[in-house]
Amino acid sequence: MAKFVYRMQNILNIKQKLETQAKMTYSVANQKYLEQQKILQEYMVRRVGYEQHWKKLMQGNLNLQEVEHARADVNAMKTIVRRQMVEVHKAEKELEDARNRLKTVMQERKVQEKLREKAFEEFKQELAEAETKEIDELVSYTYNTVSYTHLRAHETLANL
Repeated sequence: MAKFVYRMQNILNIKQKLETQAKMTYSVANQKYLEQQKILQEYMVRRVGYEQHWKKLMQGNLNLQEVEHARADVNAMKTIVRRQMVEVHKAEKELEDARNRLKTVMQERKVQEKLREKAFEEFKQELAEAETKEIDELVSYTYNTVSYTHLRAHETLANL
């Protein structure tokens, strides 16, 4: 029996490897995004804590140096939170880029798989046609051999 050989199998293999790499890149980008989000949440909680501490210092007896120090801490945390928001945004952009790349690579792989399936169906069709032709030739040969033998038998009987 004939063996199916897809002539563009190496391209399909490359597309599969590219998809695997794109999945890994997406996974890394997603992990980085989640880490940056977690850091942002932690900074926001710390900022709220600093703000609450500052508000407590503003009540009752005022120690101007402590109040000023607490205000500086709050402002510093606001700056840190803003910077972290930029980091989160960058990580989100990288994640979106990785998602788009993965989507593109998956589509390319699927196209190659469809082409392979189509080539396999054509191969099966050609195989079926060859088998049908072979059967027809065998039937024709058998019929002609039987007919010839039958005709020779009639001639032999007629000559007797």
